[in-house]
Amino acid sequence: MQRRVVVRRSPVHGRGVFALRALEPGEQLLEYKGEIVAWSAAITQHRKIGATGHTYFFGLSDGRVIDGGRGGNSARWLNHSCNANCEAIEIEDRVFIHASSAIAPGEELFLDYRLEVDETPDEATRLCYACRCGSADCRGTMLAVEPL
Repeated sequence: MQRRVVVRRSPVHGRGVFALRALEPGEQLLEYKGEIVAWSAAITQHRKIGATGHTYFFGLSDGRVIDGGRGGNSARWLNHSCNANCEAIEIEDRVFIHASSAIAPGEELFLDYRLEVDETPDEATRLCYACRCGSADCRGTMLAVEPL
């Protein structure tokens, strides 16, 4: 089977995932892999290794998280865009990444992270989750709702 995507340097942030061939809307591209743990365990591990501001956590609807930094794959390099061309579909305790629009060869694949924080975000929190996508529809944040 021909490879569909490759990880390389992204103009948006760090590494990104790029199409090697044309991808069709609805096409399943990747599974987000990693160790499945409770959120509390993921946060504890994150603090233990001293990492700040950079995680590969994908929240599941049951309150657990897939930690793509532990046993993960290329899907952990998907960057955020407010005008995403991919979507994540959760089936039981697995997450599959599908193209949500046509993607041309060489184009970067994006998810809209729609991150959530426990409290109303203050300016410092907003800065931590600032969006760098540069799309015409950019809302300025990777958070689920536009800041006030």
